[in-house]
Amino acid sequence: MQWSEEDRARMQRAIEIAEFGRGKVSPNPLVGCVIVKDGEIVAEGWHEHLGGLHAEQMAIHDAEQKGIATKDCIAYVTLEPCNHFGRTPPCTESLLWAGISKVIIAQEDPNPNVRGEGISVLEDANIIVEKGLLKEEAANQMRYFLHWCEHRKPFVTVKVAVDANGSVDDLGEDSQRFTSQECLVKVHELRRDCDAILVGVNTVIRDDPSLTVRHVDCERQPLRVVIDPNSRIPEDATLLNDSNRTMLLQSGFNGLQRLLEMLGDMEVQHLLIEGGPDTIDYFLEQDLVDRFLLVKSEVVHKKPVLVEFDLTRLIQDEELVWGEEKVHTWKRK
Repeated sequence: MQWSEEDRARMQRAIEIAEFGRGKVSPNPLVGCVIVKDGEIVAEGWHEHLGGLHAEQMAIHDAEQKGIATKDCIAYVTLEPCNHFGRTPPCTESLLWAGISKVIIAQEDPNPNVRGEGISVLEDANIIVEKGLLKEEAANQMRYFLHWCEHRKPFVTVKVAVDANGSVDDLGEDSQRFTSQECLVKVHELRRDCDAILVGVNTVIRDDPSLTVRHVDCERQPLRVVIDPNSRIPEDATLLNDSNRTMLLQSGFNGLQRLLEMLGDMEVQHLLIEGGPDTIDYFLEQDLVDRFLLVKSEVVHKKPVLVEFDLTRLIQDEELVWGEEKVHTWKRK
């Protein structure tokens, strides 16, 4: 399929506005839609929050609010329109009702509830359907959803911060956070993008973390998961005494594979591992890590805890900058 620059720009806009739903719509994917009439974008929509209008429905509503007739318009949407009743009616019905004559789709939906049925319904109604425009970009945006649809297990991201010499912790009495404020904001953006955060009980005993999203806007706190097979977590731990959800994996813990299957059944699509080193090694040894983020600080610990992680099952990816820190990333081969 040959796409024009105008086509690419319109789908790129749909991908951009889909970001407005980040941190608000899981387990649904990020989706954006623009409606084009006479060569111009006249309406936009995105999946704004779980249970709310889908992108196509919001775009059609936007056109209505502006008094724009949508008959014979073209819709550019980042994901195949759904054709089933879930939290909202089917998007295919909305497109048919609106009189849309052509739908251009970036990514087909692998969800068993859709999987080509949305396209079939539209084509059966004589709507022209084209697919694959900016597919790679759209798939990257919704990669956690696509991973979950294929594997029924969450995408696993590891995030670990080290000092200039590779130390993950400072055992000195006056130790404190060793990354910049800008980096901290990026970490909380990452947390917001997750459905669950996991640590081992040693991290809870040592740091008493809250594992919540704080430094950025957030409508839904992730589930906290603690591996604690010997029931060592302190009774006064913050994780047990605030209003947010915590899952303890204690005497009935059956291993990481079963854990990921269980989380997948709970529609957890993105799991963030924040420590400590033993827990991270546990996931690496079983080849369960999909992305690894190593945050490198220029600070030097006084009493360092030096650790080397075996990343041979992963390949090096892009380098990011979070404030004053560089972030080296690896991904699954």
